[in-house]
Amino acid sequence: MMNDFSQLGKILLIVGLAVAAVGLLIMLGGKLPWLGRLPGDIFYRGEKFTFYFPLTTSIIASIVLTLIIWLITRR
Repeated sequence: MMNDFSQLGKILLIVGLAVAAVGLLIMLGGKLPWLGRLPGDIFYRGEKFTFYFPLTTSIIASIVLTLIIWLITRR
């Protein structure tokens, strides 16, 4: 029973750190001019419609978060 709580605690800690990292990226987003404007990010502006999908930025963020989680859990 105690081991289950220990595992839950580790999972909650990892999720909390990931949320904090995303929050930090959002806070710094305006100060990092390249964030969200990388080659491969999809941007279309029409007369009445604008579509933006940060594809490359999402892939890089996924890789970075995966590496962070892997480093934390590799013990």
